[in-house]
Amino acid sequence: MPLLLVAAAVLALLILMIFLRLNAFLALILVALCLGIAEGMPVKEAITSVQNGIGSTLGSIALILGFGSMLGSLISDSGAAQRISLSLIQKFGLRHIQWAMILTGFLVGLPMFYNAGFVLLIPLVFSVAASTGLPLLYVGIPMAASLSVTHGYLPPHPGPTSIAVIYKADMGLTLVYGLIVAVPAIIVAGPIFTRFLSKFKASPPAGLAAPRIFTDEEMPGYGVSLFTAIFPVLLMALATLANALLPAESVLRQTLDFVGDPAIALLLSVFVATYTLGIKRGRNMEQIMQLLSGSISSIAMIMLIIGGGGALKQVLVDSGVGTYIASHVKDMALSPLVLAWSVAALLRVCLGSATVAAITTAGIALPMIEATGVSPELMVLATGAGSLMFSHVNDPGFWMFKEYFSLNIPDTIATWSIMETLVSVIGLLGVLALNLVI
Repeated sequence: MPLLLVAAAVLALLILMIFLRLNAFLALILVALCLGIAEGMPVKEAITSVQNGIGSTLGSIALILGFGSMLGSLISDSGAAQRISLSLIQKFGLRHIQWAMILTGFLVGLPMFYNAGFVLLIPLVFSVAASTGLPLLYVGIPMAASLSVTHGYLPPHPGPTSIAVIYKADMGLTLVYGLIVAVPAIIVAGPIFTRFLSKFKASPPAGLAAPRIFTDEEMPGYGVSLFTAIFPVLLMALATLANALLPAESVLRQTLDFVGDPAIALLLSVFVATYTLGIKRGRNMEQIMQLLSGSISSIAMIMLIIGGGGALKQVLVDSGVGTYIASHVKDMALSPLVLAWSVAALLRVCLGSATVAAITTAGIALPMIEATGVSPELMVLATGAGSLMFSHVNDPGFWMFKEYFSLNIPDTIATWSIMETLVSVIGLLGVLALNLVI
């Protein structure tokens, strides 16, 4: 019976969001309350569970999301992202232009949300395609695949960060494993996939407003731009290496543990970017603080949706559904990694939002970790990979790609949707391969 109620809750969530067009946060809260009551929880306990779920989830990641948004805004608004992109393209040359676009998307995508990174880089895609005479999709698909992978697999993005918190996964280790899985996924969905797209003709849209293009004098240098963009990743990676190589009582390990915490790493990165991309570039503190304040408004709804996912997770735990699921999952032959990927993929196809799919799956799949002993870091990656599965007409990213590349719907499905499917499936295969060796 508990599993039937969970299935009914997921179905209700789909109906509320797809057919009734209810906001994802409102739908998650309503379904969480109804599920708790249906599972036999008193009304006040169900409300308390929802409140605790929101508080515990946002309490863990609000700083990460806030600082990440600030850092992304500084990198974008200063011209640092454009400098990284242009420099990499010049260094790689025409023959290896796809690899330049992959690395560009990866470096810009790490500290920025997918939509922001896409809108920022798409004028550069147009410029590169026009100046080289290469097909637009040949240049654009590798960039989009790289952005998508960083968005779905790697902290500090909302989806991976949130499910890492829910699964109690080590954030640095998740990042390291994610980088390993990301490489083959990007290669297959980018350069290899574009070999089959020669018949699809894309073109820049007429009259569509493009973000600001900086002059060479307005942009910071390549070295400082790159250093600032990857600074939080370096701190988290150092902390992971220290945990693996140094004894627990080591002062250096304890120091790197502190600065490598995702929230602290991003906070320090905001301070670094404030100087390197702000004060050093002639901006005063008032201008910089206005930019940082404005960046927070862009993530307000994302944070609420994540909190709603945390509420559903907590109701599943407090109502006893988690224990029930654990007792049935521990003896199943099917890998929990495959189960988590499948649930996330189904929700992604039905809901469109990768973040909502990942967060909702985390609440359902959480009991599998304790019941089976599977690596929580790999569960994060499996869930994140599933959340990227087959983007179509219910995903804003689908329409963004369609409009910027001037494609019709069938061609968008044949290019963008298949690319996302490849990223998802190769990600799962990479996770299963890693599971054999760790």
